[in-house]
Amino acid sequence: MARRRAALHVVERPELELSLARPLNRLIWFLGLGAFGLAWSITTVAAYLPPLLEKFTDSSTLVGLVLAAEGVFAFFLPLLVGPMSDATQMSLGRRRPFMLLALGPMAVSLSLVAFTHSFVGTAAALFAFFFAYYIYEPPYRGLYPDLLPDTYFGRAQGVQHLFRGAALGGALVGGGFLFSVWEPFPFVLAAGITLLACGAVVLLVDEPPAGPPQYERLRTFLAAPWRVVRREKNVRHFLIANTAWEATFAGMRTFVVLYIIKGLNQPLYVSATVLAVVAGGYVVSAAIATRFGDHWGLGNVILGASVIYGLGLLGAGFATNWHWWYYGFIFPVAMAGGTVMTLAWALLFKVIPSTDRGTITGLATTTKGIGLIIGPLAAGAAIDILRPYLSATDGYAAVWPAMAVPILAAIPFVLRLAEAEAGVTGRATRSSG
Repeated sequence: MARRRAALHVVERPELELSLARPLNRLIWFLGLGAFGLAWSITTVAAYLPPLLEKFTDSSTLVGLVLAAEGVFAFFLPLLVGPMSDATQMSLGRRRPFMLLALGPMAVSLSLVAFTHSFVGTAAALFAFFFAYYIYEPPYRGLYPDLLPDTYFGRAQGVQHLFRGAALGGALVGGGFLFSVWEPFPFVLAAGITLLACGAVVLLVDEPPAGPPQYERLRTFLAAPWRVVRREKNVRHFLIANTAWEATFAGMRTFVVLYIIKGLNQPLYVSATVLAVVAGGYVVSAAIATRFGDHWGLGNVILGASVIYGLGLLGAGFATNWHWWYYGFIFPVAMAGGTVMTLAWALLFKVIPSTDRGTITGLATTTKGIGLIIGPLAAGAAIDILRPYLSATDGYAAVWPAMAVPILAAIPFVLRLAEAEAGVTGRATRSSG
């Protein structure tokens, strides 16, 4: 009889685990739609707004300054929206009311970007889009630790970055061809995709039942992020590393198209194919990075990828003419960069406490804002300063070594996060044993 019970236990437990996994897997894919919409919109802006702005100015620094303004919104808004979403209790939940509020303004302002006919008008429409974008993103990020168990963080980030990679490829490659047909086309398409994909998350994802509303004073909201930063060493390390990663990503995406079409004197279709290879490397890394992370640890995999990523960017600065074999160099570096970005938030979710999650995700988004300010400004300034010395590429080759520095500088903080992750994993193993 005892043997029969044991056999039943062996048979029934996998079935139970499978029945529990199915809704979680479905939830992961529903959540990923938000990343698809956000990535498509922000990629379209970053890649195809600079050519529009350059009709009104010859200064790369000024173009970088307008794009870097995204960082101002990304810095201030999450510090308020993240803690507010922790305290908000409505019928839609804590996070989704803010996401719903941002949907319409995001789509409308994005569709207007390409229809203005002055530098100031284009910048104003862009700033309205940034405002709405950073009302949506912090609570969206907060849904992940709210709704998923720890064992699903890596898998969820892998799915999210599959969506981001698909959006990156669609926006960059498709946008390049659409931009050559009609300049507003990529922006109108991005507005529609953002509205549908980001709105689907609000409709398809259910938050846990909310209790009665809990309102706190504004001073308490503003103080919450600083309390967390002082208290949590792992959060501080992640914030520094994420600032470096986001600065590099922002600087590259702002000037990559201009580097190819102006620095290397290539037609727009070459930049589209290069970006397709980048998106391909990003998607492949999103598909496999979590498996390596589960085996060797998220922090350790990020550490190895950071070395390849940083050294690859340094090497790219030596290119002065275009060669087809560059694709073989671009793909692995794109995979390394995609691995860092795919596993970053999963590592954060693994080492943070169970409280103040909205505040912490707001802080992490704020460091993205700092990176968005630093990255385009540093890249644009490097181009202008080094233009006399890098005449073969009109100065644009300076982007790559300038953007490699933050990646390599973040490695010591990744080491500390990897040690913290090992400690968390060890405690979980001992408690389960």
